[in-house]
Amino acid sequence: MRMIKQRNLYQLTFLPSVFPVNCYFVEEEDGLTLIDAALPNSADGIAAAARKVEKAIRRIVLTHAHSDHIGALDKLKQMFPDVPVYISRRDARLLTGDCTLDPSEPSTPIRGGVPKPHTIKTTPDVLLDDGSRVGSLLAIWTPGHTPGSMSFLDTRTQCLIAGDAFQTRGGFAVTGQLRPLFPFPAMATWNKELGMESARKIREYQPELLAVGLGNMIAQPVELMDRALGL
Repeated sequence: MRMIKQRNLYQLTFLPSVFPVNCYFVEEEDGLTLIDAALPNSADGIAAAARKVEKAIRRIVLTHAHSDHIGALDKLKQMFPDVPVYISRRDARLLTGDCTLDPSEPSTPIRGGVPKPHTIKTTPDVLLDDGSRVGSLLAIWTPGHTPGSMSFLDTRTQCLIAGDAFQTRGGFAVTGQLRPLFPFPAMATWNKELGMESARKIREYQPELLAVGLGNMIAQPVELMDRALGL
């Protein structure tokens, strides 16, 4: 595991040279907010990183319910039973393996590593809506990669943790835009058109640091975001 700090954000990367999967610590006054739960064997590494930072994990926040973002969730909940788990109200259904779509949603099939029914034992403690607050983080509903994907803006620093709304591995891209050097996020995207709408939405927040699920963090990312959006 590799750990890199930018401002009050720690990026934890598992399998960095093969298939880099990121999760993040956001430093708060009372400890750490863990964003995403990486891979099934990542729990011990996440706990060790918290010990290295010398702060306790106070909450677990999920950007969406794909397997490379929820892999260690059950193990982490066993390790830290009193730590609340947050996920969007919409992707809480995906967490249970429910891939049905609402009548108002595009009929494109949900793709990617959605858990099979009854495989995830953890029940979320808090369901998030667009505009919800989690400590210093503003929750922003950014559907596209999944129906209930969320991004999180640290309102103190303008750091944006975007899940898979963007990728930086294999080339900068909005979710659904195929990058041949690393095509997996596009292949796992539910609806490319909604992904573009969501990318435009979070670009308006003028983030100063972009942190994604797959790839390196990018400082001053707006120009790259504009290019990917064709602006």
